[in-house]
Order: sequence, then C-alpha cells, then structure tokens
Amino acid sequence: MIYIELESPVTGVVWKVVAVPGSTIAAGDPVVFVECMKMEIPVEATTGGKVTKILVSEGDHISEDDPVAVIEIV
Repeated sequence: MIYIELESPVTGVVWKVVAVPGSTIAAGDPVVFVECMKMEIPVEATTGGKVTKILVSEGDHISEDDPVAVIEIV
C-alpha cells in the first residue's frame, strides 16, 4: 500500500475539516479549509484514494507544508 501526506499550501488556522477517515476521495476534492488572511483556502487531495487519518482539528494553527491528512492510494 502507498500512503501520502497531504500538506497545507499556506500558514493559517484550520477553519473546517470536510473529509473523514475511511472516506473515498478523488483528486481535487477538498479535505480541509485553512483560513489565511480572511480567506478560506481549500487543501485539496492531490490524488484519489481513501482518507486514513486527519492530522488536524478545527481551530488548529498550522504552517505551510504541515501535514493535514494521510491518504492511501487505492
């Protein structure tokens, strides 16, 4: 099995977590939204697969390139 970590493209606060562990997602699907400079930036899946872990919670402060989720490529 191949696992990838999905990383935040910006520094900010986790505004909303939309994916849940066990869900199947496609490339481009939003996994979480990060609030940065009063904008909600989607962190989108880079590949299709199954979400195995969400590594952040709403309200968490994160930095650019911090992992937010783990996706199993199926």
